[in-house]
Amino acid sequence: MLSLQNIRPILKIENTISMRFKKLKTIAQLVLFILPLLACFGCLDETNTSKASDSEGDKNNQKIESELDLSKIKIGYCTPSLNAPYYSALFASIKEKTEGAGMTFLSADGQDDITKQVAAVEDLITKGVDVLLLNPLDPNALVGVTKTAKAAGIPVFILDSSIDPSADYVTTIQSNNLANGELAGAWLAKKFGTKKMNIALLSGSVGNPVGRTRKQGLLQGITEEQLRTLGYIDLDIKTQAYTNWTYAGGLKAMEDILVAHPDVNVIITESDVCVLGAIKAIKEVGKLDDILIVAGADGQKEAIKHIMDSDFYGCTAMNSPVMIGENAVAYAVQYLNGKRDFPKTSYTAPLLITKDNAAKYYDPKAIF
Repeated sequence: MLSLQNIRPILKIENTISMRFKKLKTIAQLVLFILPLLACFGCLDETNTSKASDSEGDKNNQKIESELDLSKIKIGYCTPSLNAPYYSALFASIKEKTEGAGMTFLSADGQDDITKQVAAVEDLITKGVDVLLLNPLDPNALVGVTKTAKAAGIPVFILDSSIDPSADYVTTIQSNNLANGELAGAWLAKKFGTKKMNIALLSGSVGNPVGRTRKQGLLQGITEEQLRTLGYIDLDIKTQAYTNWTYAGGLKAMEDILVAHPDVNVIITESDVCVLGAIKAIKEVGKLDDILIVAGADGQKEAIKHIMDSDFYGCTAMNSPVMIGENAVAYAVQYLNGKRDFPKTSYTAPLLITKDNAAKYYDPKAIF
């Protein structure tokens, strides 16, 4: 349910839309503009109620303590892929934390294929893991295997991404995608002030729930900051392009955008990886000084390096695979020791990385 505090911004948006309708060229643009914002406000209560689990999750980045003998425990982890630095870093974090606590680590790779990931999870269940950690490639396709795991007495923890609520799982462990996006969007709105933004949006994949939430956070951050400081909303998204969460996808999308929308001066993105490949296309046409990049998530080391050394990459938000992996194993051990009162989503704390603090978070030796 929306609180009075959350309703006020909606009313302000409604009044602003009526005043600034002429800026939106078509009814379709108006609809595309309003829907994400309404969805964002619907998520506010969930974000507010997550703050307790943020601090609780941070405390888990310590030595695991257990009354139960962990030496015979098997932790199974299924990654959607290992073809990206983030997945590799998350894999390494879980493996290190599991084996460091004296448990056996079993793993499976979905190989970017839904059918293969389902089969991989089924194989882990057959091997008799005591806990299943799952990063689902698709929010719907993996629902069935969570029910199979539960029937076998295996608790399931969802990592990084999201799964359909009908799945049987204990909790989802991920970064606070909405809050991170809000921080990045607000930073962008402050940076531009009254200057006109012609925005291109680089997304991951169609229908991805994490990408959708990050996008909502970015849009909400922009519009809330504009309302607060300007008293109106001026949001002009020229286009959205999908990158499939890859460097190559970002490069191809950016090449197309620069041809179709040469007036673009802002790129907002759901992930660093979506835009890192795009930088090559921007550089090739000599527009690095004309386009500002803002990422709603990840904190990948290449992005942090750009933030430190240049002005075209404005900010990114922290989505630490190390922290998510550590928290996942810690929660699994807590479950094995009898804890059951987990929130349905357990967030790591939101954090914006800008030139002011980038050096603090840059690790050239990091996997991600």
